[in-house]
Amino acid sequence: MPPVNAKNILIIKHGAFGDIMQADGALRDIRRAHPHARLTMLTMPAYARIFDRCPHVDRVLIDERAPRWRLDKMRALARSLWAEQFDMIYDLQNSPRTAFYHRWMLRHLPWSGTAKGASHLHRAENPKSIPSLQRLEGQLRDAGLETGHTLFPDLSWMADDVSALLEEAGVKKPFIVLVAGSSARHPQKRWPYYADLAARLRAEGRCVVIAPGPDELYLPRKIPDAVALTGPRGFLNWFELAGLLRQASFVIGNDTGPTHLAAHLGVPGLALFGSHMSAERTGIERQNFEALEVPELASLPLGRVLDELHIRESEAAAGS
Repeated sequence: MPPVNAKNILIIKHGAFGDIMQADGALRDIRRAHPHARLTMLTMPAYARIFDRCPHVDRVLIDERAPRWRLDKMRALARSLWAEQFDMIYDLQNSPRTAFYHRWMLRHLPWSGTAKGASHLHRAENPKSIPSLQRLEGQLRDAGLETGHTLFPDLSWMADDVSALLEEAGVKKPFIVLVAGSSARHPQKRWPYYADLAARLRAEGRCVVIAPGPDELYLPRKIPDAVALTGPRGFLNWFELAGLLRQASFVIGNDTGPTHLAAHLGVPGLALFGSHMSAERTGIERQNFEALEVPELASLPLGRVLDELHIRESEAAAGS
């Protein structure tokens, strides 16, 4: 069982964006187990603003994730963590780096995770083979927590009101959002026919919206039949993006963070997966959000994606 008197708890979640989204339910369950404790999140600089807003944690510490051979940086991090006097650690990252932190910095503390020697060890034989949400659920159960929320992330707290941005761009409901980008490190995750999809949807009289990230500012040129919602900075921040996705009638996207965000906002949608990863392992499939998996994304025809969209819209209309 977790220490019932734990009052100063550290949670570690470095990233990436999709994994941050999926941790919401686990954070709810940790908060429920420790209603009066101070919960501190250790994360990367890129995700500090998200956790600053997160209603389940009280404060955020930044981990620059310096190379472990930089002993000066490691000592400085260790000193800062020791000064906090934590009395429980939930390692939701479960990486070689966080195992290093357990072994060399915080071994004396109660620790939930997969690190060797952890007091509250996640006992799954091969945790990395387990779908992400089920993996989090198993870890928390092994730590003695009830897990009523872990499998059901709810990111509604992230969504800003973007009505003014939609009005300024001339976007009226209903509209479909296409998440056409992905990390530049993973081009195999990109379905190449979003421009054709946008053109076909526009020919059907649909309003189609894209929201290019700061590394995707080329997308409006590639997908001219979609309205590019960019806001005053040239791209939407995470909270504006969540607000846009939450108002969409449907979302179609690659296996990338914004698509995971849409799935955990309860929006109807479809994620397109090649053989790079099993959709089941990512936890992206929800009650209203499904995945279309094929051996090779470049071979997934436009007609099949359109058919899947029409089928799901028909099913939703029949059930309403």
